[in-house]
Amino acid sequence: MTPPPPVTDRAPSDPPGGLAPEHSGTFDAALGDAELLAARAALAQGRWQSARSLLLHTGDDWDRRGHRVTVLAAGPGAPSRAGQWLLAEPGSADAATLLALALVRRALRGEEDPEHARASCRTAAGLAPADPTPWLGLLLLARALGPEAELTAAFKELRARHPEHHHGHHLFIAGLAERPPGGPESHEAYDTAERAAAEAPADSPLAVLPVVAYAERHRVLAAAGLAPAVPGPAPCAHWTGPRARRVLRAAFDWWLEWEHDEHPRRHLDLNHLAFAMSAAGRPAEAAALFHRIGPHATRAPWSYTGQDPWAAFHQARAHALATG
Repeated sequence: MTPPPPVTDRAPSDPPGGLAPEHSGTFDAALGDAELLAARAALAQGRWQSARSLLLHTGDDWDRRGHRVTVLAAGPGAPSRAGQWLLAEPGSADAATLLALALVRRALRGEEDPEHARASCRTAAGLAPADPTPWLGLLLLARALGPEAELTAAFKELRARHPEHHHGHHLFIAGLAERPPGGPESHEAYDTAERAAAEAPADSPLAVLPVVAYAERHRVLAAAGLAPAVPGPAPCAHWTGPRARRVLRAAFDWWLEWEHDEHPRRHLDLNHLAFAMSAAGRPAEAAALFHRIGPHATRAPWSYTGQDPWAAFHQARAHALATG
């Protein structure tokens, strides 16, 4: 199915809850970052100077930098624009990092030699030794193409530079979730996610990582026919065991107390929480989360259902708002 066009900001005519009618909701990886949206548009038009300014002012806010670079890198013409920037400013770590992530995106689409993308990431890492973003590029490649040893190695390097890296933890947990389980409520992904959440500061969004681990296992189980694919009116057993209930309660309580509107990937956490509450048969909590998500639906975890992710999101949202 051809991916739908990017979502726009909420229009004045949108109904309460932040979404336009059923078929107008779509996905945009920028997640409402207005400065990023402007820089991405300029880059698509052949102007790299806005991207340069954006990354300069992002500084060492590593989660935001990783988010912005990966979104810019996925845009049309990003490799050529980053190459032009690098020609104008040889040795620019920002330009080299954008080029590296753009080549990673091409490699993931089968349009670039993965080894060339890996080499570009290593070059960027050499220009900015403290920056985890080039290692995020290597982690993206390892997650998609393997081998597993590279996933672990890249994650270790990334965490050495930013122990709470949001995107990196999501990728690593997704990889772990595909390993065989030790029991119905026992899995390495769960243990790793709970340990990361416990070690992070109290206000860290990694508090939601255990829910992400359960969502990733839901993906694996649903693909194997061992769990219902689409959250429906009946609670899914995967989300109603003692450990799952504890994880959901802790993450939802964290959101009520600590939610940070400024985190660049907060909508991804909100979508994971809404997916989890929907699958657990808790429409009141899900409804609160859907209201908070507004127009910022994310492809994951709704793509884990095996159906069109927007349709899965809308179905779960409609049920929660009707019954919650």
